Amino acid sequence: MKKIHIILLVLTAAVIAVLVSFLQTTTTYDTVAIARSKPGKFVHLMAKWDKSEPMEYDAIKNPNYLTFTAIDTLGDKVKVIYHSPKPENFELSERLVMKGKYEEGQFVCQSIQTKCPSKYKDQDPSQHPGNKKDSTYNNTVARVSTVKQ
Repeated sequence: MKKIHIILLVLTAAVIAVLVSFLQTTTTYDTVAIARSKPGKFVHLMAKWDKSEPMEYDAIKNPNYLTFTAIDTLGDKVKVIYHSPKPENFELSERLVMKGKYEEGQFVCQSIQTKCPSKYKDQDPSQHPGNKKDSTYNNTVARVSTVKQ
């Protein structure tokens, strides 16, 4: 075998190894049913806070304990235990991305990322920044065009 063939084989093997490692680190969001079917396994759960169920959090007594009920897109519910301070905008969030494990009938969460609603939701699109017409620019263009005539 020539040296170039050996080098190409080594490079090909390296590229395959990198691709396989990327596939292992990519994650998908799981449902409550999938988390239940993998007890003790680390999963990423996408759900929202079920506001009809009570939330337990007392920043004075124990700021590192939060418990609430989460509901996924399929309607399955699970009690969530989180041993860290309540995330900012928790009450305003549309969705929660929770990383943790399903253990003993509850989801023990290690981290919570809140997905907040768009601040431009339910607004007139003309009111969004970047969509407003700059009156200074328009007046300048109008003056320049009348001067040229």
